[in-house]
Amino acid sequence: MDRTTPAPEALHDVELTVNGQVRRARVPARRLLSDLLRHDLELTGTHVGCEHGVCGACTVLLDGMPVRSCLTLAVSVSGRAVTTVEGLAAEDGTLHPVQRAFQEHHGLQCGFCTPGFIMTACAFLAEEPAPDAATIRDAMSGNLCRCTGYAGILAAVAGAAEELAGTGVDPRERHRPEGAA
Repeated sequence: MDRTTPAPEALHDVELTVNGQVRRARVPARRLLSDLLRHDLELTGTHVGCEHGVCGACTVLLDGMPVRSCLTLAVSVSGRAVTTVEGLAAEDGTLHPVQRAFQEHHGLQCGFCTPGFIMTACAFLAEEPAPDAATIRDAMSGNLCRCTGYAGILAAVAGAAEELAGTGVDPRERHRPEGAA
């Protein structure tokens, strides 16, 4: 082999559950979870902004906990469950309460940061179902938005908390409209 030609990179089998479905892929060891989701599995709702874990646009739930998919290696999630923003709405397209709250409270403008905020909010509301304004602000402070001014985002999280209060619904789960099995 010519010294200038790099050896082909080894591929690794990854099997994970994404939005309730078992998915498989063969990926290089350094493939990021964000790239696996977007490029290999064609789930483009997970956005990649800073690629340094600072902005939060790439946030997904890994076994129910928020993670920055741009910092997570795909091979490290084999055998685990990932939820993306595509996995929240009901099968019939009915929006998840957190998604609906972002729409109703104008918690989005360009929409680039929105999936990360929604996923962060879902995990947060599962742990803190009745947050006050300061707690919401603190929980959302790890995500960046360049165009809303945050007021609508904070109102959306508060609105989602109110809607979910007392329902027993886990905000991290796929939405099931009333009457659906």
